[in-house]
Amino acid sequence: MKWIGIVFALILGPGISKAQVLEDRIFVDHIQSARLFPQGPGVDSQLDAPVVSLSDARQLVLVFDDLAYDPELYTAKLIHCDADWKKSALRDNDFSVAFNEYNVQDYSYSVNTRIPYIHYSFSLPRVTKSGNYILKVYKNRNENEVVLTRRFMVYEESAVVGASIVPPNQTEDRRELQQINTVINYSNLDAVDPTTQFKVVIRQNQRWDNAKFLSKPTFLNQSSKIMRFEPFEGESTFKAGNEFRFIDLRFIRATGVNVGSVKVEETIILAEALLDNPRPGGAYSQYLDLNGQYLVLTNDRPGGNPEVESEYLYTTFFLKADPGQSIRMLGSLSGWGKIPESKMVYDAKTKLYTTSLLLKQGWYDYQYGEEVSLGTFESDSFEGSHFQTENQYEVLVYYRGLGSRYDQLVGYAFIQPNRRRL
Repeated sequence: MKWIGIVFALILGPGISKAQVLEDRIFVDHIQSARLFPQGPGVDSQLDAPVVSLSDARQLVLVFDDLAYDPELYTAKLIHCDADWKKSALRDNDFSVAFNEYNVQDYSYSVNTRIPYIHYSFSLPRVTKSGNYILKVYKNRNENEVVLTRRFMVYEESAVVGASIVPPNQTEDRRELQQINTVINYSNLDAVDPTTQFKVVIRQNQRWDNAKFLSKPTFLNQSSKIMRFEPFEGESTFKAGNEFRFIDLRFIRATGVNVGSVKVEETIILAEALLDNPRPGGAYSQYLDLNGQYLVLTNDRPGGNPEVESEYLYTTFFLKADPGQSIRMLGSLSGWGKIPESKMVYDAKTKLYTTSLLLKQGWYDYQYGEEVSLGTFESDSFEGSHFQTENQYEVLVYYRGLGSRYDQLVGYAFIQPNRRRL
């Protein structure tokens, strides 16, 4: 594992520029398993996107592990962003009901784990304005010592949003692509020029790297205040992809599904996944997946708290593919290809690509993709693409009133037909 230099932390310090795009990132290698999700009664709530309404009774919860023996003084702060994830013109007291600096005080020590860690939990405070937010966590009350950042969204229900998955307009792409059509009723908003005051963002499986940004509706009726986004040139189409590969790391005394071996040593646990092969052709096969997310779970200590009783496994993955490619492991486990460990390295002796990640016990989804440009990945040659693939989509509708200093998130829609979970 590699340290990410302090230079990255500096960009999120007190002097944040409004031109900088803020994103999900972990800045130090001793922070692991960071997740932000709406609080819920079941363990599967950690799979949900970090999106709540202003009136939602649920709170967003941040959890993360620090691979350390002693607790640190961590502090959390909120940053309001515009639709493009650049810092907005709002001041802290415009959206925060209290002083915008919160101590992360809820922590627990891991229980009898080979790699010791401290598990932190933080419930996010309420805000008074809708929109995009960054949660920044830093230590020693020094904003230059940022350890992680996480995006989340808070929406108001001012616009009614409808969305559906349809075959794309281009006949030749109907077997591989999914198009998202959207209709928006903005009758509760005083929009003078809807074509410039609204922005629509569509994302697939909680990913930002391939999100679609729409600004021009294909149909507009200003008398009834209805907008439709049904593009003809593929502006709202996504590669349907395939159901995600997965690995079951809930066991250390046995091998879970798609696990080749587990070796338990005194100070570390080593795991190896079964060999993966490209699967671009063939018929579509339906099975359960988590749409690229992961769950922290352990079956070795039933009835306990998996957040503090789960072991960390140093897990190696293998892919058989031709040399000379820039291959990344994609999914929440790798920050969708952004962490250094997501890059697969070719071994000329075994003729395999490999990478190793430190993963907490649980169930992990992933896929492979070739990096065709910085932060852009093409997965077709490794995974194939089928219109029938079950994906989740979110539609976020932003609005800026005349003279306003920020983008309101006025509508939100979540669609996942034929939803299947473990």
